[in-house]
Amino acid sequence: MQYRSFGKVPEKVSALGYGCMRFPTDAEGNPDRARAIALIRRAYEAGINYFDTAYGYHRGQSEGLVGEALRGIREKVFIATKMPCYMIEQEEDFERIFAEQLARLETDYIDFYLLHTLSLNTWENVVLKFGFLDKLTQLKKEGKIRYVGFSFHDTEEAFYPICDGYDWDFCQIQLNYINTDHQQGLNGLYHAAKKGMGVIIMEPLLGGRLADPPPVAKACLPQGKTPVEWALNYLWDMPEVSLLLSGMSSEEQLEQNLVTAEHSRIGCLSDEEKKAFVAAKKAFDTMAFVPCTKCKYCMPCPFGVDIPEVFAAYNNTAIHKKEEIAAAYAEMSGKASLCKDCGKCETLCPQHIAIRQELKKAEAAILAE
Repeated sequence: MQYRSFGKVPEKVSALGYGCMRFPTDAEGNPDRARAIALIRRAYEAGINYFDTAYGYHRGQSEGLVGEALRGIREKVFIATKMPCYMIEQEEDFERIFAEQLARLETDYIDFYLLHTLSLNTWENVVLKFGFLDKLTQLKKEGKIRYVGFSFHDTEEAFYPICDGYDWDFCQIQLNYINTDHQQGLNGLYHAAKKGMGVIIMEPLLGGRLADPPPVAKACLPQGKTPVEWALNYLWDMPEVSLLLSGMSSEEQLEQNLVTAEHSRIGCLSDEEKKAFVAAKKAFDTMAFVPCTKCKYCMPCPFGVDIPEVFAAYNNTAIHKKEEIAAAYAEMSGKASLCKDCGKCETLCPQHIAIRQELKKAEAAILAE
């Protein structure tokens, strides 16, 4: 495993971090605890020292699973978890949730604590309104939090007042060779790094879509490496990047990423290879209709719509035969037509997708003759 600096934080973190949002699941959608724990332990044995979870991951089961998996090696790893600002209704929720997180994780401190999925709305109407910054400062003084950061899902314009509004140790942003101008984009990465912040990258594979990009985008990438290797190396090449998070849901994914991480380094790309990513982005942008990463924050839908799968089918109409997509869609139980226009999903979507509108467009496109 390669290890990298973390901005002004005096720690070395593994180039590859384990994102604990996409563990293997059983038929009911609950984490397969035995497999998930085995994956975490294998990751630790291979040198991964950063494990990222959150209060709401896997319907609230991820933190407890991580705590169980890290028994006996707690002091040898970094645990990151997050305060779900989007769930906060009153100031007292902060203390209640934080105490619950410590209990779930079987620890008396959190190494890297984040305010989760901040937008300008939650920054102003939750974080500032309820005095969360003072609470973070106090917990840090008490040793219950070692380093303070935030994860971000909003526009570039919203990024700067949040990034500059507190003495953060680090931040977590979505970035890949497609999302260079999406949300905070590359400009936000450079801004945070100049402030001395460690920068964690989430969605390096765009929710798995860059593991098998559309043929027109894949053709732009050089030969000799898999699409996954190219996508990860695009980010590891940058000195501003501290680590990448990957939500590895199978043993095969973990082993493949470990091999790629072993060869990661700053400056690993040539100028020609960098140009290839620009071309791949242009090609990809012409094929993707909805920027859904299958994070499933929108789920479950109260009316049974399988929102991520509907959007996956919609995006696939750009690269597969429509009759095949339509046939598969006909067998789907969570069709877009079940939507009752309640809008709950849109309040939870980190990508700020106009879900109700896009569901209508998706079904029309899938079923078009």
